[in-house]
Amino acid sequence: MAEFRMPSLGADMEFGTLLEWRVKPGDRVKRRDIIAVVDTDKAAIEIEVYEDGVVEALLVQPGEKVPVGTVMAIIRGAAEKPPEAETPAVEAAKAPSVHPPPPAQKEEPSAQKTETGPAAAPPTPESKRKERVKASPYARRLAMEHDIDLQSLTPGGPHGSICAADVKQAIAVPKGPFPEKIPPAAPPPAEEIPASAAPTPEKAAGWKDPAAMRRAIAAAMARSNRDIPHYYLQTRVDMSRTLAWLESENRKRSIKDRLLPVVPLLKAVAVSLQDVPELNGYWIDGRHQPQEAINIGFAISLRQGGLIVPAILGADLLCLDELMEALRDLVTRTRAGRLRSAEVTAATITVTNLGDLGVESVFGVIYPPQVALVGIGKTMEQPWAENGLLGVRPVLTATLAADHRATDGHRGAQFLDTLHRRLQEPSKL
Repeated sequence: MAEFRMPSLGADMEFGTLLEWRVKPGDRVKRRDIIAVVDTDKAAIEIEVYEDGVVEALLVQPGEKVPVGTVMAIIRGAAEKPPEAETPAVEAAKAPSVHPPPPAQKEEPSAQKTETGPAAAPPTPESKRKERVKASPYARRLAMEHDIDLQSLTPGGPHGSICAADVKQAIAVPKGPFPEKIPPAAPPPAEEIPASAAPTPEKAAGWKDPAAMRRAIAAAMARSNRDIPHYYLQTRVDMSRTLAWLESENRKRSIKDRLLPVVPLLKAVAVSLQDVPELNGYWIDGRHQPQEAINIGFAISLRQGGLIVPAILGADLLCLDELMEALRDLVTRTRAGRLRSAEVTAATITVTNLGDLGVESVFGVIYPPQVALVGIGKTMEQPWAENGLLGVRPVLTATLAADHRATDGHRGAQFLDTLHRRLQEPSKL
């Protein structure tokens, strides 16, 4: 038997709220299957299982807020036989709750009470009723916030599920007795309409309000500045060869298949980490823990404010076309609120690119427990001397923020030098 626990989905995450299960007891699951959706300080995250097996029991109900590390489910290994006598924890999870009957109370008249027939059964607890309703994570949370009964809604989403539009329609209907036709209300004066009334795409996807997201970011960055002794290095990179190769390569491609300039940069970072692996990893429990997998966290800003840093998994193993597709998919799903837990937790280094906003140099703050962050600035035409000749080249400023507990400036400088050299041979990336 294996225990499926509430994962830590952020550097300072202490609790998570289960929004929904995607499985039920008896379901067979495979590694990387999505089995649950958990609400965090930033968003609703799809949680993966990391082994093959059969769901033996679900120990946490949708709507429950539990600490990180709490056992949420029991997964029986694929090769294990069902136990003849189940453990008390599993039996308790499967057994229906039994409550003593309430003391007799004086009957009061009710408009819904029938004159004859047995008394109606007590209502099912809210959490159990919601578990049986198919709904998207955002629709479920929206219903909880506005006290909307999901069972009362007509599904309008795919496969008979409740979508956010169904809940919003219910929110717009006034509660209590009302006529069959309601004349449209006159809109309030413009100054009375809050700026947040029109939802951004990220709000519609289920992202948290900017204030909540900023609190989560603030906690992580405060911890970083408090605990990590940063050192910073900077280098200038001649991008003429990379940009010339990219222009030539993109002329052979359709518009939808063209590569963005950030793609060879990401690949160059990934392969440079193979030469300086100390920058790829974590500082946990007072020791440096380099990681074999190179998962680049790429900072993606949200239109409502704040940012998310999901990971491109195995970036060094992807060719440029695969990296471009992975980046496009990651940005799309990030802004749609459909990230997986591995993409939120597995980044081994972060790359932040502010060059498209005109920033020349980026001196970032390391996201704990990572030990390094690479900043990419704007590519600008600048004087460049080479082999005794002075000319003008497209030059990019790359920076490195690194944890002095894990590496020193010498190794950091070797990484930036390797990055520069890799970008002089773009066809080999």
